[in-house]
Amino acid sequence: MSAFEKVQDKLLDLAAVVDENKYLGSIRAAFTDFVPFIIVGSFGNLLNTLVASENGLAQWFPWLSNLSTAFNMINFATVSCMTIPIVFLIAMNLAKREKLPEFITGITALASYLLVCPNTITAVVEEAEAVVTGLGSSVIGAQGLFIGMIMAIVSTEILKKLMSFEKLKIKLPNSVPHGIAVSFNTLIPIFIILIVISLFGNVFNLVSGSYLNEWIYAIVQTPLQAAFQSPIGAILMAIVNQLFWFLGVHGGMVIEPIRGPLSAAAIAENIALVQAGGIAVNPVTRGFWTCFVVTGGGGITLSLIFSILKFSKREDHKAISKMSLLPGLCSINEPIVFGLPLVLNPVFAIPFIFNSAIAAAIALFATNIGFIQCGTFDVPPGIPVFINAFIGFGWQGVVVQLITLVVTFFIWTPFVLMSNKEREKELEQEQA
Repeated sequence: MSAFEKVQDKLLDLAAVVDENKYLGSIRAAFTDFVPFIIVGSFGNLLNTLVASENGLAQWFPWLSNLSTAFNMINFATVSCMTIPIVFLIAMNLAKREKLPEFITGITALASYLLVCPNTITAVVEEAEAVVTGLGSSVIGAQGLFIGMIMAIVSTEILKKLMSFEKLKIKLPNSVPHGIAVSFNTLIPIFIILIVISLFGNVFNLVSGSYLNEWIYAIVQTPLQAAFQSPIGAILMAIVNQLFWFLGVHGGMVIEPIRGPLSAAAIAENIALVQAGGIAVNPVTRGFWTCFVVTGGGGITLSLIFSILKFSKREDHKAISKMSLLPGLCSINEPIVFGLPLVLNPVFAIPFIFNSAIAAAIALFATNIGFIQCGTFDVPPGIPVFINAFIGFGWQGVVVQLITLVVTFFIWTPFVLMSNKEREKELEQEQA
């Protein structure tokens, strides 16, 4: 077996593990379900900037500034509170796999998460500190994502184990409605879970001097976010994504359990910083990925379409490219990926695997020199190229996309010419 075949087998095995793993699958499904809310929430911030801010329409129509609270609340109810629904969704998706009552499992997970977090806020009132009951942004916001994910999995697994003991179920007559019977069957397991987790959270706080959510954020989430936001981390993520696509596996689905939480935390922090009067600091958000890393599709296949239409002598490739052009402009590249195909195609392997990483490097360089700003709202997928960059990053984003397409066009072209020669050899062999 060649070295390439060995790497291929290892990657396919890894993809199968991710796809079959119930925990990663539940996390991926939860973030996929919540993506529309993150997009809507980030657009609340955009509308506030365009309509209600002093730099927007409100400078000519001052009464529009009254809408600022409404737009900010949209963002608060979605992005700033994302941990609460995501914990619930992870537990529900895991419960579906484990054949547990979904809503009860979700609520149990949410209660378990809150039990290991502080439920008081220290506020300064008239130069004096006051402690009030409530949940701070570190609990409901993106800072709680990782411990929330952990508690969703732990509480669901404990519930599954306890539900296997028939003696812990309160038996009711068959005449009792199913919903009520389920509630009583889960009563004792839920009681045990919440008591144990509450005591554990309290003891951890007494011993360590910090709450579990704060400790996990400092030890796990912060280093992961820093790695994800670094050029090396972003470029490696792009390469891994395309490696799986090259093997015919949906790369985005494979990396989503990692990319989803980290990109969600990044956009939430950016929005919070801007709303507080600062500047966004995290370049790699879902909007960044959509606009720059997969411009015209993963591997920047829109540039391949242009190169084929310009230089290819193969009628089959030209026909597929013509059909793939319109979807490609909306960053939908399945027609060209599976029609050409690019999957397991050694001729086009190098640009297909590495072009997204090159695109990420270009966009990160543009961010580092201050040409484009870190994103504060995520552009929905499916919006045509250039339009999505303009919405997300202004005219500067359009320029970066144009540079990316030109650079990758010249990277794709030698391989298109190579494909021409390959076809010529095939025709010569057929004629011989």
